Amino acid sequence: MAWDEWEQCKTDAAANGSAQMQLNQSPSEGGNPAGPASEDLKSDKKAWVAAGEGVTSLKVGVGKALTKLADGQAGLGDTGGSRSAAAQKELYGSWKKYVSDVSGRCDALGGLLQKAGHDLSKSDQEVKAEIEKLDVRYKDTEAVGGRTKGR
Repeated sequence: MAWDEWEQCKTDAAANGSAQMQLNQSPSEGGNPAGPASEDLKSDKKAWVAAGEGVTSLKVGVGKALTKLADGQAGLGDTGGSRSAAAQKELYGSWKKYVSDVSGRCDALGGLLQKAGHDLSKSDQEVKAEIEKLDVRYKDTEAVGGRTKGR
């Protein structure tokens, strides 16, 4: 009995023509296949480029901080006889790496933003993937302060 009913449904569907899919969206107007809402979607290349330049310019301030950090270490000399001098040297090495990475991150992210402004043909997923690569490359260093390191 069920098989006969199925055959009847198929026959009825064939007689009525194929069913059309209807998407739950606003109707397309003005020849824009994505609909009128997408006509309001705009991206300003200048805004992307300005954001990229702003982030890249942070590198200058970070570079100055790195120089001041290095100047503060000048004349430290041998740290073998002083535990606080040895700790300062260790802390300096950690901060030097961290601040250098921040500088590199500013440069890389600023470049990506500028490139997005110049080349808006990339999809959101492609831009997101490139930013995620930066997160992996410039993963924050683990905190080192307050540990005795076997002392």
